[in-house]
Amino acid sequence: MNKAWMIGAIALLGGPVLATTAQAVERTESSEQAQAYIISPQNGEVVGKTFKVKFGLSGMGVAPAGVDVKNTGHHHLLVDKDELPAMDKPMGGDVTHFGGGQTETTVTLEPGEHTLQIILGDKNHVPHNPAVVSEKITITVK
Repeated sequence: MNKAWMIGAIALLGGPVLATTAQAVERTESSEQAQAYIISPQNGEVVGKTFKVKFGLSGMGVAPAGVDVKNTGHHHLLVDKDELPAMDKPMGGDVTHFGGGQTETTVTLEPGEHTLQIILGDKNHVPHNPAVVSEKITITVK
């Protein structure tokens, strides 16, 4: 089973994924105090093949995709990504969307070292301005 298929399956289980376009769009302002972070697993942790990822957010609220409320957004999980997605376009299928407003998910990865990072998206899956991005953590899957 390849990693792209597994991540796609996670997106289906984790919530609806809205269609996105490649056109640049206006970005939604984020709160100055906004911080995204991964509660668990923690950086350097060794986890089993299937594990829970808990998302953290302070300074803003969580709302499902499509909901237009100031200072809210929804999480997107980046697994093993070297670069962040484009900041002026809706995030596409190469990130896992949690458009239902979920704050945790169960992930299955192959054994080895992996990186995890979250980025908040607005009602249209576009990163806020400025972007609300967690630190990238590294985990080892046994």
